[in-house]
Parts: sequence; structure tokens; C-alpha cells
Amino acid sequence: MKIPRVLSTQIKANIIPGKVLVLYGPRQVGKTTLLRDLLRSVEVRSKFINADELIYREALSSQNKQLLGELLADAQLLAIDEAQRVPDIGLNLKILVDSFPHAAIIATGSASFDLANKISEPLTGRKLTMYLHPVMYSELQEAFGSFEARMQLNRWLVYGGYPAIVTTEDPVLRERLLGELVGSYLYRDILELEGVRRAEKIVDLLRLLAFQIGQEVSLSELASNLAINRATVERYLDLLEQVFVIYRVRGFSRNLRKEISKNARYYFYDNGVRNSLIANFNPLELRNDVGQLWENFLMTERLKRNQVYNRQVNRYFWRTYDQKEIDSIEEYGGNLHGFEFKWKQGEMKPATRMEFEQAYPNSVLKTISQENFVEFLT
Repeated sequence: MKIPRVLSTQIKANIIPGKVLVLYGPRQVGKTTLLRDLLRSVEVRSKFINADELIYREALSSQNKQLLGELLADAQLLAIDEAQRVPDIGLNLKILVDSFPHAAIIATGSASFDLANKISEPLTGRKLTMYLHPVMYSELQEAFGSFEARMQLNRWLVYGGYPAIVTTEDPVLRERLLGELVGSYLYRDILELEGVRRAEKIVDLLRLLAFQIGQEVSLSELASNLAINRATVERYLDLLEQVFVIYRVRGFSRNLRKEISKNARYYFYDNGVRNSLIANFNPLELRNDVGQLWENFLMTERLKRNQVYNRQVNRYFWRTYDQKEIDSIEEYGGNLHGFEFKWKQGEMKPATRMEFEQAYPNSVLKTISQENFVEFLT
């Protein structure tokens, strides 16, 4: 079963001659499938290149206008998969778009820091950037139907949204596939691209973060628990963000005397990856971390939605020194929107609501539970 991806329409609308569309996303999220489906649906001459193949990698790194032109041939749309494999890919893409402005190019990469470092400066003013994440809830609705998607909410919370996981019915196979996926994240991307020597520390760091969802993370405490220095922790966290394993959310504050803004919170791009790291695929009724799974799910689904529809949103959490807190604050259109996530029905604490609204009188606050989460995500 193939899951329709919303981003496909966005990409098709942004295929522009003389421009490079860079599509970032983690491994196994469906970039190659999306790309091949796209090329079959467009009405222009197109060509697909896998940069893992040496013959194409050598040509794409040649900086030779004639050789690059021969590679392009008569194609009006060139798709380069795994573009981060190509040395100096940014400079070569610049030569391509400058020399053959009639052609549009799509380049995909699974590790954003590697591809970004090679592309950003040479392609200034010549590129667009998009992100493909694990399957969105709205895409699950499209594939399974609204009723079925909601009825399987527990499954998405435990196993996440990677395409291969979503379309696998056997729970044992899902767990095995997630184990392979996590191994690919940690040992292939980070270890190969950045030469990290202590893989076990990366895994231990992620496990510590997995148990701290919804809490501020102290880098000094992480360093102490891992017996490494703070600078190394910061480097590992940055790498893990760049390969789409985790992302950070900072504290919101315009009143530093009362509000906490120093430490960040970390979330996983996929619940299944998080649960695989801690080897816990128990059903929700047997777990004591349902609140964390729910918060991680909603935070990440909202992030996907904002990115896919190009909503320019600043995201924070809010907490005061006397323990009043709101899980998510979104700042857009000059307004603040606060969301409190509750697995079961309930309302935000009156004292929390009153203090936030007094500090920020034009804000809008809302509690998100199983009753209304679909509207929040779709």
C-alpha cells in the first residue's frame, strides 16, 4: 500500500527552470519513491540519477560544463537522489543551472548538515528548500479513512509514521524494521559523515532524552550522566538534529524575572524511533509514559503541518519558576497561541491560564485532547 504524500503537490508546483529544489529528510522516509512518482507524473522530459552510483557521482563532481551537459542531455527536469554523496555538489549544481537555465533540478539528501554545507553558499538565490518527514496524520486519514485513522491512534503513538512501519500489519516485523531504521540513523549518517568514534554515547544520549520529553534538558546534567564534556554533548545534539532524529524547542519569555528561557526541550521526529531506542513497544494501557508519547506526537505532527504548508511559526514552551507551564506556544501573525496537551479530557489550570493571559492579553489558549486533536493537526 502506498501512502499519498501531501508534499508531492507542493514539489510539483515549485519545479522552476533555473532553480534547484532541495528536498531534505531522514532515511527511509520515502524521498526516492516520491521522486520517482513525481517524474512519472510530469509532462516534461525528465531524468533520474542515483548519486550512490559511482559513474554519476564522478560526472556530477567534475565541474566540467561539457560533461555535465552530456549528463543532462535533453532533460528539462533532472532529479538527483542522495546528492550529499557528490563532492562539491553545490558548485556543480551552480554550473548546471547557470549553463542550462532551461532545466529544473531536484536534489535529495538524508543528512541536512552535509548537503546544506555543500549547497547553501554556491546556490544562493538559486534554490528552494523543502522537508519530507514521516507520514503526517492527514496523510494517514487520506490513506485509511478518517474513522480508521482515528481508531488506530494508539498504533501511531507507539510505532510512529515511517511509511514501511505504517503499512506493516505484523507488530513483530514493525519492531524489527524500526530497529534497522534506528541503526541506519545512528551508525550510517552520524558515524560516517562526522567521524564520531563513540557510538554508544550517542545511543545513551538519545535514551536519556527519550525519558525527558516535555521537560527542560540540562546539558551539564547530560554530560555528567554520560561522563563526557558539555561541548561534546552540544556537538552530538546538533548532529542528531541535523540528521532528523530530534529537534529542540526553546522557552518563551518576555519577563525574564518570572519565566524560564535558558534550557530547551527536545522532541523526537518519530515516536517509533523513540520507543525503539528504549525497547518499549507495550500498548498504551501498559505504559506510564502515555503523556510523553501524546505530547511528542502532537508537537511533531504540528511541526510537519507547519513546514508542509509553509507556515512561518516560532515555537516555544512556557514555564514560570513557580511551575506554571504551557506545552506549546506558537507565535505567528503578531499573536501568541498556546496549547496544553492532555491525553484525557481536562482543562488548563485556571491559575496558569490567568497568569499567561495577564502577561499576554491578546493571546489565545486552548487544550488539545483526543476529542479535538484532529482539527489541531489537519
